[in-house]
Amino acid sequence: MITSDRMAVVDRNAAALGVPQKQLMESSGHAVAREVRSLVDPGANVTVVAGRGNNGGDAFVAVRFLDDYDVSVRLLGRPESISTDIARENWDALGSAEYDAESVGDSRDFDLGDPDLVVDAMLGTGVTGALREPEATAARAINDADCPVLAVDVPSGFDADTGEAAGVAVDADHVVTFHDAKPGLGDLDARVTVADIGIPEAAETFVGPGDLLRLRRDSTSHKGDHGEVLVVGGGPYTGAPALAAQAALRGGADLARVACPQSVARELQGYSENLIVRPFAGDHLAPDAVEHLLELAREHDTVVLGPGLGAADDSLDAVRAFLTDYEGRAVVDADALSVVPEVETDADLLCTPHQGELRKMGGPEASDWRERADLVREFARELGHVLLVKGAYDVISDGDRVRVGRTGNPGMTVGGTGDVLAGVTGALAATQPSLDAAAIGAYVNGRAGDLVAEESGYGMVATDLLDRVPEAMWGER
Repeated sequence: MITSDRMAVVDRNAAALGVPQKQLMESSGHAVAREVRSLVDPGANVTVVAGRGNNGGDAFVAVRFLDDYDVSVRLLGRPESISTDIARENWDALGSAEYDAESVGDSRDFDLGDPDLVVDAMLGTGVTGALREPEATAARAINDADCPVLAVDVPSGFDADTGEAAGVAVDADHVVTFHDAKPGLGDLDARVTVADIGIPEAAETFVGPGDLLRLRRDSTSHKGDHGEVLVVGGGPYTGAPALAAQAALRGGADLARVACPQSVARELQGYSENLIVRPFAGDHLAPDAVEHLLELAREHDTVVLGPGLGAADDSLDAVRAFLTDYEGRAVVDADALSVVPEVETDADLLCTPHQGELRKMGGPEASDWRERADLVREFARELGHVLLVKGAYDVISDGDRVRVGRTGNPGMTVGGTGDVLAGVTGALAATQPSLDAAAIGAYVNGRAGDLVAEESGYGMVATDLLDRVPEAMWGER
């Protein structure tokens, strides 16, 4: 089962793996043609009602595989408004080959004819909301037709994720959908066929540029809409929390605050004028600071807990106390990770250990990423939290799904890159589900390191990544 958002991600990731959308459209069109053949005999009259997106493009391809049928195509809208190059190419191919294909610019001119089968290819999985004209008129005509209806991917007007319609929708008898079933299709009174169109499993497993499609910004956004992150760290070390907080800002958070011991507050503030420092008494985290930290944390969307805290006994006691009473979302990193397995918490935790830290948590070891993926999934299920296990292949799991990150390079073994990852992931966790935040965070952090290495080779330092995070996040979509 795959949602429409995930399907868009998978399509883009497949293209990044070398399986272009044009190839997928050809396979989808062939699948539609196969379904037509299973429903009506050669010579039957088939009317294809197509939209101006890739859903229509799938149907244009199908027409070329149905030469032994009497097929007519009705494009809703002007050909020059077809939204993608590949759909337009396939429309142009129908015209060049002199198929019966015409455009309908006005709903009053729509004529379905008297077909033996209608193919609904107006709108696909990425479109929601009530149908507008001329699609609404076409849907009513299709529903009034005395013949079976085959929908491409999802009946137009229905939400592929919920099966609900905001207004008039096509009442399809059959649906041919692609790659995997869509959640809403099971609620429809239609026979659903899932067609394999050649998307590799790797497009769902490996995090890729398609995952960046999840990142959207409303033009009317206000300060705070994209998250406020609290980094709790520092004491023995000051660079780690400063890196994490700056990375959170580079990762899209609107505000980043650092809660740190009073003894290092001025030093930490000196790293950047962009940071807001909230000191607590002492020279390291101790249990008497927990109540204050919980009050601060409740004012933020995400907490990044651990960078630079150290492993003093009372610091770890404070981490236990904080997690026991905290109910929000937190990215847990560095020494704070060691207490996670023993804490009962209602918090939504996203843990970012490297292999050594995972071992200290009681987690599994494996050199092969495939074997590690299965073991990490089992351990994440046991913990009840999301794991992002750092390595040459990052393995991310919520105990159910597994994603694998392949960005990054050996230059990133330098200290501090994990703090950058924690900060970026903290920013993403303010707006994304935890598994997606972890997957995108791993991809972006590694991609930022790759951009640094491409420019200047190895010998990078963690601060080099900060300036490249926005490019890694927004420049490859």
